[in-house]
Amino acid sequence: MATKSNQRRNGAVGPKVESRVAPEPPPASPESTTTSSPDLFINRELSLLEFQCRVLEEAADTENPLLERAKFLAILGSNLDEFFMVRVSGLMKQVASGRTDVGRDGRPAATQLRMIREKVRQIAAHAHELWRQEVKPGLEQQGISVVDSSSLDGEERVAVDAFFQQHVFPVLTPLAFDPGRPFPHISNRSLNLAVVVRDDKGQEHFARVKVPNTLPQLVPVVGALGNPPAPASAPKTFKFVWLEQLIAANLGMLFPGMEIVESAPFRVTRDAEVAVQELESDDLLETIEEAMRERRFLDVVRLQVAMQMPERILSILTNQIEINPQDVYRVDGPLGFDRFMELYSVDRPDLKDKPFVPRIPASLGPDCQEDLFSLIRQEDFLFHHPYDSFQPVVEFLRQAAHDPNVLAIKMTLYRVGRNSPIVAALLDAVEDGKQVAVLMELKARFDEESNIEWARTLEDAGVHVVYGIVGMKVHSKIALVVRREGDIIRRYVHLGTGNYNSVTARLYTDLGLLTCNEQIAADATHFFNALTGYSARQEPHKLLVAPVNMRERLEELIRREIDHQKNGRTGHLILKANALEDPPMIRLLYQASQAGVKVDLLVRGICCLRPGVPGMSENIRVISIVGRFLEHGRIFYFRNGGAEEVYLGSADLMRRNLSHRVEIIFPVENSRLVRRLKGILDVHLADQSKARYLQPDGTYCRTPQQKAPFALSAQASFMKQIPEEEPIEPTTSFV
Repeated sequence: MATKSNQRRNGAVGPKVESRVAPEPPPASPESTTTSSPDLFINRELSLLEFQCRVLEEAADTENPLLERAKFLAILGSNLDEFFMVRVSGLMKQVASGRTDVGRDGRPAATQLRMIREKVRQIAAHAHELWRQEVKPGLEQQGISVVDSSSLDGEERVAVDAFFQQHVFPVLTPLAFDPGRPFPHISNRSLNLAVVVRDDKGQEHFARVKVPNTLPQLVPVVGALGNPPAPASAPKTFKFVWLEQLIAANLGMLFPGMEIVESAPFRVTRDAEVAVQELESDDLLETIEEAMRERRFLDVVRLQVAMQMPERILSILTNQIEINPQDVYRVDGPLGFDRFMELYSVDRPDLKDKPFVPRIPASLGPDCQEDLFSLIRQEDFLFHHPYDSFQPVVEFLRQAAHDPNVLAIKMTLYRVGRNSPIVAALLDAVEDGKQVAVLMELKARFDEESNIEWARTLEDAGVHVVYGIVGMKVHSKIALVVRREGDIIRRYVHLGTGNYNSVTARLYTDLGLLTCNEQIAADATHFFNALTGYSARQEPHKLLVAPVNMRERLEELIRREIDHQKNGRTGHLILKANALEDPPMIRLLYQASQAGVKVDLLVRGICCLRPGVPGMSENIRVISIVGRFLEHGRIFYFRNGGAEEVYLGSADLMRRNLSHRVEIIFPVENSRLVRRLKGILDVHLADQSKARYLQPDGTYCRTPQQKAPFALSAQASFMKQIPEEEPIEPTTSFV
């Protein structure tokens, strides 16, 4: 008999979260299609929304602890915000411009927008139903309550009103809208109250009050009556009220002498995809700063309002922010799911995933204090984060900063994070007299302002900072250390699939390699010389670099598998990436399948390839794993007739990565490490707990084996035998 959690996974209990709203049409028969037929491409935007459905499934999975389920609701909210800011805004601009472009699947932008709106509404409805029916009641049973302001008793009301007067009221700024005062600017992702007041003459007026995002969105309620003291050993209990409800209950203080007729919350999402005119720029940093200022005033692409918002207030909002009615989303519950991340900070470890300590290879010592340079000379080191600690990477740069024999450090930085130990090591290196060069990518979406601050900090300290390359983002993850060793100069290289961010290194699954391979080091030197200076195209010896040779080399490796298959040697490809969208790559994978090559694709998010189409892709399976950690590592495996080859890198199988970004994919040549990587892939492919399989119609399903009580979870398998420690706060998005 199926357990409740197994029923949940198969949609038998509670809100159904597998999105079947507007499935892709079934592909045409193989006789009428070629590898270029639009029928063989899944719509990119709808595929991305299918990923959001898989995130929502994690919030619905009763085997996940309650606060983890709330965390996944927060991640869903943040992901949908970005989806509107980037993807939906782009389609809206396409429609507004009158362009008649169609997607690879043959759909025009207007059709895509219609399908997106329908699917988003159903995803949001499922999410709010899940919150109301399961997560919120479950938390209440565990002593964590989020209540309506109207339900507070007398003592609780006194306590929250005192909090309002002391901490909230001084921050609020009511803004009137009348002939003398224009409609106020509504900032992106801001939560607001639309208020109607009536003066002593009976005339009504409209005003807006912004809910400050600098204050806690969940206000603690204290002073409950009649609650006996809990035993010291009992779990802590918490009670909260939403900040906007507290403000709404005290609007009389903001509008003295006025009658509060009605109020309702609303939230806007703006276009955030700014066009940076790099070619006309004399100073890229100043150009990016100007673009960030412009971003604040771009068009509104989504208006979320309370389900009960009166039509007359909604009419004022839609007219003033100039948004179409089809882009208004009524919400039955709290606005802004990303705010649920505040719940996750509640001190209730019993309602969260069991924390763990990442491993450090024994040869590096318990505190990673061994001489890394001497160890790297003996062997390459492969790290599988977050199961392997990121500390050796930090220590590699720290040792380089203080080693008197190190002459120079060069690296790329894309997303760094706050209080970065990586940046601290670079600053120490400059102070120690070393040459330090950093390419700080200013165009890293939504991290532009942070990267500008870091770039200035590094420049002020004497680091040679390059802001990027005109027309391209530098997405590569590489660090080069140049060291004098006796009479020779030796170069050490770290290459990775993820950012140099010590926080996300414990939340995202990534891979990294420390090596002093001479050919890789030579390629790294040429790579940095091209970034910081001028260089004609130079073919790398070992590295696959976009846009230089990466696409051509990957295509050669796939065609080699086709040749192996045609010559009687089993062809097998395993490609693990965040996204698969590039049309030429998809067409080539179809050709590999038609030749009989076994193709396993581990694609976390967007996948525009249709697997399982007879005569076209029946040898291809696509698996997406969504779990505790964000799958972020890119692995490219080629069986090569038994002489296996494995590559790792920063690039997804997307047109932008292969042709319009600076990316690096690197080989892992040590046979022991190749076997380890193949084992990592095999565990992912055997996942029976968190894996979803892409169907030809663009939807995903689980396997029957996931009903088994001991179904394999790849991420849980990698965490085995890791000791416990204090948990780390998660990010609010899976991007």
